[in-house]
Amino acid sequence: MPSVAVTFPRENAADVARMRGTSFLAAIGLGLMLAVMPALPGHSRGAPESFADLAEQISPSVVNITTSSVIASPMDGGPQMPEGSPFDEFFRDFMERNGDAPDGPQRSEALGSGFVISEDGYIVTNNHVIQGADEIEIEFFSGNRLDAKLIGTDPKTDIALLKVESPTPLPFVSFGDSNLMRVGDWVVAMGNPLGQGFSVSAGIVSARNRELSGTYDDYIQTDAAINRGNSGGPLFNMDGQVIGVNTAILSPNGGSIGIGFSMASNVVTKVVDQLREFGETRRGWLGVRIQDVTPDVAEAMGLAVAEGALITDVPDGPAKDSGLLAGDVITSFDGGSVKDVRDLTRRVADAPIGEAVPVVILREGKTETVQVTLGRREEAEAETTVLTSGEPAKPAEAMILGMTVTELDDAKAAELGIDPATKGLLVVKVDGTSEAFAKGLREGDLITEAGQQPVVLVKDLEDRIAEAKEGGRKSLLLLVRTGGNPRFVAVSVEDGAMAPAEE
Repeated sequence: MPSVAVTFPRENAADVARMRGTSFLAAIGLGLMLAVMPALPGHSRGAPESFADLAEQISPSVVNITTSSVIASPMDGGPQMPEGSPFDEFFRDFMERNGDAPDGPQRSEALGSGFVISEDGYIVTNNHVIQGADEIEIEFFSGNRLDAKLIGTDPKTDIALLKVESPTPLPFVSFGDSNLMRVGDWVVAMGNPLGQGFSVSAGIVSARNRELSGTYDDYIQTDAAINRGNSGGPLFNMDGQVIGVNTAILSPNGGSIGIGFSMASNVVTKVVDQLREFGETRRGWLGVRIQDVTPDVAEAMGLAVAEGALITDVPDGPAKDSGLLAGDVITSFDGGSVKDVRDLTRRVADAPIGEAVPVVILREGKTETVQVTLGRREEAEAETTVLTSGEPAKPAEAMILGMTVTELDDAKAAELGIDPATKGLLVVKVDGTSEAFAKGLREGDLITEAGQQPVVLVKDLEDRIAEAKEGGRKSLLLLVRTGGNPRFVAVSVEDGAMAPAEE
């Protein structure tokens, strides 16, 4: 079976121009891909008799975008065929026969889509549409053309903001509330597919809250026809409001198969506002490493529900300054409940920088509220954090919970490149049939906490297991560091036999 890939393409203008006189089969072979997504209002509505009135209303605000750049070699600007495509060899032969492979640098053009959001000329598109461009030209529905300047980009959400100077006010569209969109709602996508010019397609919202690869992903999935060149174009609800920016498609062959993705407008509007005001994004930063509270972790911690974000580590930063600790469970942030890691990440990103916000945590079974003054993520991401804690421990080994663990001494720490001040139990062997192995523990992992208490000696871990059993717990929560990255793992203690380790 062919592989399926998520693609974020833009159309090569020169290739489209050459191929317009060829067969439809040849046009498909260009490996055209891009992303479009539909979404509709939050109330029930029957299928319209026609989309003509809506298309007439919104078309003047949709634009075609042509970018120009100098590339190092012709392959950088040529058609990008999906791996294993049956058209790959055909098009290589076609390009060679037509002498389209000169040596040395050359200028390349690419096409995409966008939409006007203000009468004074601000335009939204995808970052990948304009990335690396030396020149950006906007073609309006009327046929007029204007040069655009880049205001700012956000690669994390693949959004870019452009600006044109127009002698007259421009027709524009407004953003709608993507949270009102429901699966099954009608949506309309507009753009410049395959370089053919302004085009309209309709479909429904197939799914919501899709993630592809980014931290802030919130995609609407649609079955509206999406092809290369549509990237950056708008996805409209039936009220003519933009509820998504068409970004990617899932396809085994580079063409539309009815699985398209559009970045939700409630994400886009925040990014656009920041790009418009600052020319860059300014996201909040809490300064913690976190993981989801899974059912087994919740049981091990004695939590009633498996919700919230479990802190695995607190490096230097706002959270540490405010007294947050590893093992705390964040249940509310800035007045809103926290369901999971993804939820908290978005809430923090949207929170004001430099202002104190209330963070509600569960610590040792009790609820506490901590005021945290957030930093800026863009600045924090450039910094390197060094984690240190505790004192060296005495060497000893034992077989516990399907693992052979040893107390970490200076010599072993130096051998493994571990900070000599770090304390914990080093995993030197894991039984392949054990639950610990199934949950990802491996040789070289370092257990620094058990039952939310530090472990330095083998006896510390034995005591935590005994306490868990006495308390009626079925599992024990371990804080494990793999290559310096912490995570919590809940391991059953019901058959956690303890014995001297093998030499």
